Amino acid sequence: MEFGVYTLAELLENPRTKQTIQVSNRVDMIVEMAQYADQKGIDIFGVGEHHRLDYAVSSPQMMLSAISQRTKNIKLTALTSLLNTADPVRLFEDFATLDLLSNGRVEFTAGRGAFVESFPLFGYNEREYDQLFEEHLDLFLRLNEQETLTWEGNYRPSLTDAQIAPRPLQAKLPVAIGVGGTIESAERAGKNGCGLIVVMIGGIAKKYLPLIERYRHTFTGKHPQVAIAGHTFIRETKEELMNEFYPYYANYWKHLTQQGIGGAMGAARSDLEYITSKESSLFVGTPQQLVEKIVYQSQLFKHDRFHAQVDFGGQDFTSIKKSIDLLVEYVIPEVNKRLIQFR
Repeated sequence: MEFGVYTLAELLENPRTKQTIQVSNRVDMIVEMAQYADQKGIDIFGVGEHHRLDYAVSSPQMMLSAISQRTKNIKLTALTSLLNTADPVRLFEDFATLDLLSNGRVEFTAGRGAFVESFPLFGYNEREYDQLFEEHLDLFLRLNEQETLTWEGNYRPSLTDAQIAPRPLQAKLPVAIGVGGTIESAERAGKNGCGLIVVMIGGIAKKYLPLIERYRHTFTGKHPQVAIAGHTFIRETKEELMNEFYPYYANYWKHLTQQGIGGAMGAARSDLEYITSKESSLFVGTPQQLVEKIVYQSQLFKHDRFHAQVDFGGQDFTSIKKSIDLLVEYVIPEVNKRLIQFR
């Protein structure tokens, strides 16, 4: 199994220090986080895209370009690029350029996003949410296949023998679609032969199984690739979890609730036994508990990758490093050891 870490680049008050990081420092932290993950041998690093003042990154490809020059081996992606409201030609050329800068380490992950600010910002109609994604995905996949393209759609000017430059270093960019809980999105990934990234944000892990089954049932490519992603917080003891996890997790959901994104999905301290159980979709626990969760999900989903969102809720870099260290030093080798035995 491959392992990745990612950030959505929130600009939140640290609930412990009551300080809010400056955007310039947050950007520096993300680069440092990617460097640290690369040095530790993590397989892939992702950065989210938002067009709001409470997030630090609106252009993942710009952020990843800087990271590409400070890392050597780690693969790079946006988690996710908002394909509804981006010009697919410009986006493809950006990621192709990034692939050249990184010596072929780029992947492309498309998503629709939870916020809608990008629609009026870039002149798109929110009521055409699904149609825009379908058309833009179709065009992006064609751009990935052809150096010269003639194409016609409903939402973008037509192309006639257009030269698409530069071409990526890889023969084609690996393309995946990030989904939350919409089975139609999983089906779209399958029908287009893309990879699938399932972002689990709450409830029991098993509820996401129908998405993955639908994806595999409709997959038209050569090798289906499934990744599981979610909030990850690892500490050596139950006491550390009890003291450190809740302030950050509560802070994360408080912020989203204030922004009108869903209802409150925080957790009480009395929920720790469930949260750390293998059935929970939150990757919270001691190293051994994380191993049990990931192995359990591997048997359930048969996925190829795990992406850890390790910096939610206003954490400082010291807190983030604790989860990365335990992931690398204990969880990854033990999971892979267990999976070899099962497979």
